[in-house]
Amino acid sequence: MSYFTAALAREGEKWFAHDVDVEDLDDLRDLTVALREVARDEEPVLLLVEREDAWWAVVRVDADDDPRVFGSDLLGVAASPYAAALGVEEPDDDEAAPGTPFGDGDLLADLGTTPEALGQICADELVPMDALATLAEPAGFAEVLDSLR
Repeated sequence: MSYFTAALAREGEKWFAHDVDVEDLDDLRDLTVALREVARDEEPVLLLVEREDAWWAVVRVDADDDPRVFGSDLLGVAASPYAAALGVEEPDDDEAAPGTPFGDGDLLADLGTTPEALGQICADELVPMDALATLAEPAGFAEVLDSLR
């Protein structure tokens, strides 16, 4: 299975794609620094990660705030080569079942996706590509995301 990543920075009302080599990053701190390097002023930067037909995750960095992460499958992300960069550690055996979402459900609320909507996307078990497209539409980055695929 293949992975897809996209770093998107908002500039005013528009979103722009930027190159961020996630595979070379050691941890969430390094990812945060890399995302802040492409930020404009106080605008948000998102990293979208998907593993084909398995799971997806979003990292959001705003100005000097701590990074926020949400993912569709804790066990899937923890077992991936992106786990350290996403700040995800291997959970204890009793902490999560396959398909258990994790993280900050509010990270996209101001961009049109409520925590309840995030939960529903996970419950509907959308394939990662469709899940990220569902997030992209209300946030205004659907066209940019489509252009990267």
